[in-house]
Amino acid sequence: MYFLGIDTSTTSSKALLIDEKGEVIAVASNPHTLQTPKPLWSEQDPREWWEAVAASIKSVLEKAGISGERVGAVGLTGQMHGLVLLDGDGNVLRPAILWNDQRTQRQCDEIHKIIGKEKFISITGNVALTGFTAPKILWVKENEPDVYAKAKHVLLPKDYVRLKLTGAYAMDKADGAGTVLFDLKARDWSDEVLSALEIPRAWMPKTFEGTEFTGYVTEEAAALTGLKVGTPVAAGGGDQAAGAVGIGAVEPGIVGLTVGTSGVVFATTPSALIEPEGRLHAFCHAVPGMWHFMGVMLSAAGSLQWYRDTLAPDVSFDDLLKEAESIPAGSEGLQFLPYLSGERTPHPDPLARGAFIGLTLRHSRAHMTRAVLEGVAFGLKDSFTLIQNAGLGKITQVRASGGGTKGALWRQILASVLEAELVTVNTTEGGAYGAALLAGVGAGQWSDVASACKACIRITGSTLPDEKEAGVYRKSYEIYRELYPALKSSFAKM
Repeated sequence: MYFLGIDTSTTSSKALLIDEKGEVIAVASNPHTLQTPKPLWSEQDPREWWEAVAASIKSVLEKAGISGERVGAVGLTGQMHGLVLLDGDGNVLRPAILWNDQRTQRQCDEIHKIIGKEKFISITGNVALTGFTAPKILWVKENEPDVYAKAKHVLLPKDYVRLKLTGAYAMDKADGAGTVLFDLKARDWSDEVLSALEIPRAWMPKTFEGTEFTGYVTEEAAALTGLKVGTPVAAGGGDQAAGAVGIGAVEPGIVGLTVGTSGVVFATTPSALIEPEGRLHAFCHAVPGMWHFMGVMLSAAGSLQWYRDTLAPDVSFDDLLKEAESIPAGSEGLQFLPYLSGERTPHPDPLARGAFIGLTLRHSRAHMTRAVLEGVAFGLKDSFTLIQNAGLGKITQVRASGGGTKGALWRQILASVLEAELVTVNTTEGGAYGAALLAGVGAGQWSDVASACKACIRITGSTLPDEKEAGVYRKSYEIYRELYPALKSSFAKM
């Protein structure tokens, strides 16, 4: 028996096939187009997702040389927060408004005014941000009343794919929480929030735990994809929750750390913990009965990319990092603020700026390189600190992924700054792999998600904190924490 994970991301739809041991058998993907009709707008045609998914499923079955009859279950994941509005017949009413669309700040302010910011955080676990789904619904209501009048269903991107696969209107609880229309503790839609925002409860689909089956492949979908009619489709989870399953970050104390262009800290929690000021995202997990915190910094490995492209374009990353190895921890007093794209966690400030602080004649390019690595590590530690202070407790292990964790120097800096073991694992396919595992659990291949992860995910490397370096970084981090508050008013004037 095989299990299929489908990931509908911003750039493409990926189909990934695993066997009963969790080994990846084949992967296929097809791209999407992105529309930006106005500055700060970001949209896609949901029908493109379905075309890409159908093509990817057919392709992955062909690559693997198996028939759809041998696929035991399908799991779904994809980009979070996007608004898909449908009429009563399931027809798309307008292009989906995506997670990275920035048009809704006025609606976010309106939500906080109507409900009260503190109360909203206490119900949903989050502040209203432009990326989330709820303010997008209000934007359509205020700006496209003719579209709003025809609306009967609200879905997220992967759930439109689910509709096309199964005919079912359904959503997992992890992605549901990311709409900020959820009662976090109750793990279902908040009647209080929906009523206050005048969004009909009937528009919202039934929600399921990540491993539960939500529907079965229809004859029409089977003809387009090659899957067997009646193949069960599991709820799955948004890309971050499914990605955490894909690296085994499914138990309290094990934290997922992704150092890509942006940086994401993902921490599983046994209960619905909330950061009182809403500086962390608090959502349901794709793991049944679990929740998670998520901190996001906007420019992680992106900071190193900018630094190299701007100041050392003719030097390879490997050579830059080798130079930095000769510099002691703390970069001899040089600090780097990684706010090149503004910031999300812990400072939700689009006006925040990057900076080198403490430059002297003694500092060389090697110092600056190391300072960039350390500054990003400090920015990630901000999220770790918030998570610990919000009640998670001791962090026993950090599971690292993303391009920024491939270099030994950066892994060592991260381990010493975070004062935790940093490990790498054998799985690299992220959300699609996690979705396939969730499908396997639903089909009974593994008894639960933790068992699936233990059976399929192996540690491939470990980096322990250097105690001496950790002591230096504690002092440097205290200085780092002082810098943004000191410069905030200046940033706002620039």
